[in-house]
Amino acid sequence: MKQIILAGFLFLSITAFSQSDILPPEIQIKTAVLAAPEESRSDATVYGYDENGKMMVLREGSNNMICIADNPDFDGIQVACYSRKLEPFMARGRELSAEGKSEIEKRKIRKEEVESGKLKMPDSPSTLYVFSGSEEHYDKETGELKDGKFRYVIYIPYATPESTGLPTKPEAPGMPWLMDPGTHRAHIMISTPTH
Repeated sequence: MKQIILAGFLFLSITAFSQSDILPPEIQIKTAVLAAPEESRSDATVYGYDENGKMMVLREGSNNMICIADNPDFDGIQVACYSRKLEPFMARGRELSAEGKSEIEKRKIRKEEVESGKLKMPDSPSTLYVFSGSEEHYDKETGELKDGKFRYVIYIPYATPESTGLPTKPEAPGMPWLMDPGTHRAHIMISTPTH
């Protein structure tokens, strides 16, 4: 009986802790848009988390940019923004995650759906911007992240080293390279060098 009570207490403590980590919408928005180019920040659509940790639209935007707030369940701070053309692919990934699918299952399902024509991929290069850093450099009051690092991902479905002239691994800091070549997920990776 003591074990059941203790387990219940631990569950409630963990739930209360994770819910207390949900930041106010305005702070989530301020942090989320840090990943976007400056000219796109004020009109971007932003997804974030409600008080129960459920993802929702925090702000409807009017431009081509969609941003995702930091997930409070993961270590560190990471926000992302991407071209609206990527939304069907990204939204499907969120749906599959909500269903409890693993990364391997998500890749398999989306691959099948892209190949069948059910899931549409962009017909031209489309960019995902990622900005990340440590919690110790994050100010929860202002939404500012100091010493963050950018990563750029340019989706070009079915691109190959031959079609792009890019290698399949980086050979120097900050060098662009092609990941998942020849697949629906083919994308150019560019990581900013660490100092």
